Amino acid sequence: MISSTITHDWSVPKSGTPFHTDHENPVPIAPPPAAPLPTLYAIGAGQHPSDTPPYDQLSFRFNGGFPSYDVEVVPELVADGSGQPIDMPGTGTILEVTFHGAQAHTADGKASTVTSAPAPSIGYEALTSYAPAGDLEGVLTYGIGVGRPMSTVPETKVRVYEVEKIEQGQHLYVVAIQLDATAWK
Repeated sequence: MISSTITHDWSVPKSGTPFHTDHENPVPIAPPPAAPLPTLYAIGAGQHPSDTPPYDQLSFRFNGGFPSYDVEVVPELVADGSGQPIDMPGTGTILEVTFHGAQAHTADGKASTVTSAPAPSIGYEALTSYAPAGDLEGVLTYGIGVGRPMSTVPETKVRVYEVEKIEQGQHLYVVAIQLDATAWK
């Protein structure tokens, strides 16, 4: 591991006041054939019941650098291109994660660069599901389903954690969205 940083400690993002993190990346970040922007290559999900507090996590793994991003509560997940709502059954709240200066498609736009991801229905108590909502013009959007409304007591707090590391000879950048699972344990 090269570095790890908590960019937003345990709190509740509010609608209209997202957690916001900026990262400066030159465009292009590398000469061809590398992608011009940080590129999402994997999504991972996991439970951490022994940590204090226990949490469920959805991680986004990028090549090339950390993108900037916002995390906020939204009333519904909307597809970036069409404006159509995206169904996220079994969720009490939806967190929208919007990566700026990032992509998840090949240079020709015909294929996804995501080579590993869990099924969309995660099924954990705090982290129920996730769904892609857009990959357009350097903006990459995902919805994360939370098991109950964020406004209920106890609230489901969120933490955002970044890890920069070398894995199997590749320089990787991970943005992990962690949901406090205390109330369910």
